[in-house]
Amino acid sequence: MDLLLNFLPAIIIIVVMFGITMIAALYSTYGERKVAAYLQDRHGPNRAGPGGLLQPLADGVKMFLKEEIIPVASNKFLFILGPSIAMTCALMTGVVLPWGDKFTLFGRTFNLQATDLNIGVLYVFAVVSVSVYGIMIGGWASNNKWSLMGAIRASSQIISYELSMGLSIIALLMVTGTLSFREIVLQQHGGILHWNFIAQPLGFLIFLICAFAECNRAPFDLAECETELVGGYHTEYSSMKLGFFLFAEYINMFISSAVMSALFFGGFNFPGMDFLAEKGLDANWITLIGTAGYFLKIIFFIFFFMWVRWTIPRFRYDQLMNLGWKSLIPIALLNLAITAAVMVIRHSNNFGF
Repeated sequence: MDLLLNFLPAIIIIVVMFGITMIAALYSTYGERKVAAYLQDRHGPNRAGPGGLLQPLADGVKMFLKEEIIPVASNKFLFILGPSIAMTCALMTGVVLPWGDKFTLFGRTFNLQATDLNIGVLYVFAVVSVSVYGIMIGGWASNNKWSLMGAIRASSQIISYELSMGLSIIALLMVTGTLSFREIVLQQHGGILHWNFIAQPLGFLIFLICAFAECNRAPFDLAECETELVGGYHTEYSSMKLGFFLFAEYINMFISSAVMSALFFGGFNFPGMDFLAEKGLDANWITLIGTAGYFLKIIFFIFFFMWVRWTIPRFRYDQLMNLGWKSLIPIALLNLAITAAVMVIRHSNNFGF
């Protein structure tokens, strides 16, 4: 029974976060069309339910009921495995993120986090690196030249931008000294001036740009460029296998927003946190306010992803690769060198040199 009680909070958090992640992905499709409608001065979905709120549910039912088609010339096992890998990897990343501070219930205190890995940042990068295999396998198994070209574009794009993203994270880790998401968030306690985007503004900008490329979001959506590749790597997919690829993209956008909020914008920390504690507000309420603030940060970044999609035109593929290799990597290396120099100077001053 004690063993069950120890694991029960983590199990509950995993189940709750699974539901929240799926709902976030579902209603991100609604938000995408509403933001596009607002920017283009039109209404967007407004038929299914009040204000079109039931439109994502209608789309989900449509995906489940559409005819299941597997091309005759495809590799059927890999054709099914591709979207399964993409969806599974997208759902695995959220378990190491701290969604809130400590919470006390029935005399037991636990963290609003499924597991606090001391290598949480490496875990996220490892899972994201595996997710590219879902796209590559799906495109190759379709036995379609457009799908294969889209898969090759996606894999080369993700691999290229992972380098810049990793270098930006290394600079951040030099400042924080830890790979644990929870410790990184706790170090940002004390107000906006303690948030990491103040210490690493260039690192945050590099990470943000790379997040667009990692999620295959415009203007880096060359892997599914309709004008050149029909539908890219998911051209031959239908029904929920197509739905898995589309859902994985929105889940990755949600998780990318959560990671950026945790690494650079304080996670569940918010201004006035200590003031509320000094005034005697219950710690559980402070935790809930922090969690709500964390989700507001995530919603802002999701909106920013959508805003950019309907504002900036798609790059050419040579422009995309040139940006990654000839601009972002040198800038990330420069940021790394500047961070190292600043830390050496501070270290020398602390020891009186």
